[in-house]
Amino acid sequence: MILILDFGSQYTQLIARRIREEKVYCQIYPGNKSLDSFSNLKNIKGVILSGGYGSVYSKGAPWPDLRVWQLDVPILGICYGMQLIAQYFGGKVSPSKYREFGLAEVNIKCDCSLFDGLNVKEILWMSHGDKLSKIPKGFKIIAKSENSPYAAVENVAKNIYGVQFHPEVKHSVNGKKIIQNFIFKICDSKRDWTIKSYITDEIKRINEQVGKSKVLCALSGGVDSSVAAVMLHKAIGKQLFCIYVDHGLQRLGETERVKKVFGKMFGNNLKIVDARKLFLSKLKNIMDPEQKRKIIGKTFIDVFERESKKIKNIDFLLQGTIYPDIIESVSIKGKKSQIKSHHNVGGLPDKMKMKLVEPLKFLFKDEVRALGLELKIPKEIINRQPFPGPGLAVRTVGEITKEKLNILKEADNIIVEEIIKAGFYDKIWQSFAVILPIKTVGVMGDARTYEHVIAIRAVNSDDAMTADWVKLPYDLLGKISSKIINEVKGVNRVVYDISNKPPATIEWE
Repeated sequence: MILILDFGSQYTQLIARRIREEKVYCQIYPGNKSLDSFSNLKNIKGVILSGGYGSVYSKGAPWPDLRVWQLDVPILGICYGMQLIAQYFGGKVSPSKYREFGLAEVNIKCDCSLFDGLNVKEILWMSHGDKLSKIPKGFKIIAKSENSPYAAVENVAKNIYGVQFHPEVKHSVNGKKIIQNFIFKICDSKRDWTIKSYITDEIKRINEQVGKSKVLCALSGGVDSSVAAVMLHKAIGKQLFCIYVDHGLQRLGETERVKKVFGKMFGNNLKIVDARKLFLSKLKNIMDPEQKRKIIGKTFIDVFERESKKIKNIDFLLQGTIYPDIIESVSIKGKKSQIKSHHNVGGLPDKMKMKLVEPLKFLFKDEVRALGLELKIPKEIINRQPFPGPGLAVRTVGEITKEKLNILKEADNIIVEEIIKAGFYDKIWQSFAVILPIKTVGVMGDARTYEHVIAIRAVNSDDAMTADWVKLPYDLLGKISSKIINEVKGVNRVVYDISNKPPATIEWE
């Protein structure tokens, strides 16, 4: 595999994505992780040092285990990673007079392995305030830009390379070729990582971990929990027990869909719990979004724990944790304010004294979808757009009531149906309805109305970190608006959200 050491860059996940796209396996670890923690050092074909948010010369700046330089495998440093290389081998890193953020023209030396097949001039993405002011002995310059005289360096004898720019970012023209050159020409990696090989390896690992024990799953009907459950069922069969908590905050018809798809597969090992009244009572008069999330999380845990006690001798808990969740929790990050808390069942293991089984923890979202299709899970589940953990609670602005939830579910269903019919569903990251905490005056059948407002939200994104609102055709928006107002009792106005993230978030709460 290729080992990626993360020093806090917002682009680190993109490095892994680009490598996985080439069917080469890689993993991300905190940049300062001790090499003693790795049991498979012999499997490492190359190391990539990511970018970072700090300066290598600052007090407390993260550094890799110094033994990384003696691994006898190729090393590529990107931005902060390149500066670590320079600082360690006797070069110098200094604050740049002019910071460089965005696209820059870079002069490339094309006769080196890293830049094989590139043009003499390439447009590449820069994002740095520091730069090399002196290169280490034994290194030579292989690229430069107007602002960075040492935009890339190499030491062929040591098999170490550094680039000041970010080849992993899609804006870097031919950046993908640079990563290909590193993993194939320099590291001699093979395209041997596929979803089929992952299934074979993971089933073997699950059986070794679980043995004859029972495993409990909190099935939500979403992509991740569905794929995780089917994967476990394939590995251990009737040792898997699933609990689906119907909290009433799901999409229209979700519970019926779960019964239809998974009831046939899991039989009596699927328990559906009707907790709709309980959740509504707990959320009564609650207006604050954070308070809603915490109540939903706690109530879910309470219900799940109560139901799980009815199943004897459970030793393991299945979680649909995916790789971005793992990366986010272990990576080196700067101090950031919390935008919103995330709702999952992360609090369950400590309370319930169970060991975790996480069959998806090294997969990205698109890989999870590919795994689901390989496991023959219906496309209607696998190809669904992302849905928030707290469900429609974050799309019901203000107090949550049964009436508002019913209106929202019907309106949301119309939006999804019409976007599917128009052929846009698979081209959009998320499209959904939001019910606002206001009523407005309208006229229907010559009579005055005073009813709810529905907002349509449609965005495109690569990773949910940023998002752009989608310019849906006016005739489609008009059709959706007309259908909602005519068919959903209690709505007399529909508006369209044209906010990007940032400054807005994708969800309204």
